[in-house]
Amino acid sequence: MRIKLYVSMNPPLKQVLKLTDPTKTPHHHITHHQIASPFSFRGLTQHIMNPADAVAGALQDGKAHLLLACTGSVATIKLPSMLAHLARHPSLSIRIILTPSAAQFLTGTSAEQPTVEALRRLPGVDGVHLDADEWGPHPWKRGASILHIELRRWADLLVIAPLSANSLAKIAAGLSDNLVTSVVRAWDTSVRPDGTRRRIVAAPSMNTMMYTHPLTARHLKVLEEDWGGRDGWFDVLRPVSKALACGDVGVGAMRPWEEIVALVEERLGLSAADEASQDGRNGA
Repeated sequence: MRIKLYVSMNPPLKQVLKLTDPTKTPHHHITHHQIASPFSFRGLTQHIMNPADAVAGALQDGKAHLLLACTGSVATIKLPSMLAHLARHPSLSIRIILTPSAAQFLTGTSAEQPTVEALRRLPGVDGVHLDADEWGPHPWKRGASILHIELRRWADLLVIAPLSANSLAKIAAGLSDNLVTSVVRAWDTSVRPDGTRRRIVAAPSMNTMMYTHPLTARHLKVLEEDWGGRDGWFDVLRPVSKALACGDVGVGAMRPWEEIVALVEERLGLSAADEASQDGRNGA
């Protein structure tokens, strides 16, 4: 007996998995060409149902909600390290947004560059969202949920790490041509009843010449001065100076991922007791 399972992937790709019942025939194998990436039914579910509905359904799950976005910088390879540390908090739910450029750094070529599908299976990760997920697997109908709106409602904190020069320019100019920038553009900047605002934290990462370019200074001014400050809703973690992936030495590298994780823990009130309870469950 042969079962053909067609899976819609992003970028658009049709994989045909031929699963052979070993009790019916001596041949039972799946070739490398038939499976281009690790497969899980958890990931398959995201492609079958409207992702926006899944986000809306998790709004009242009793957890802290971190929306973690990556844009087109090599510092995207720090994402697995951040996720591994944050997984120690069982009261935290994480959803990831990847721009198409960020996804290019997550192709399974090394341990620090797992596939997007592998990210979906990590502890604490309840969703990985791509541009193609914005409208789901089916045409939009009146009354249907819209992903960037549901993600904005769901998130207690949005962290963009890394933030590329391109995405920085888009955000400062108010563009919303992908899922990440649409969430930022739809962000609720109003003051809540307790006097606080939901905040966005961005960690820029780019080449030194890009970072020292006059346009970058103008764009950062919008984020830090026009939108930021104690009473604002946007924080920028300025990059550091080090040897960059391109071979240059200078300012532009994303802040250490440990600092970003520490800030998330502080902002979301993730306690050491919370982490200790997870260690106890793991037998540590």
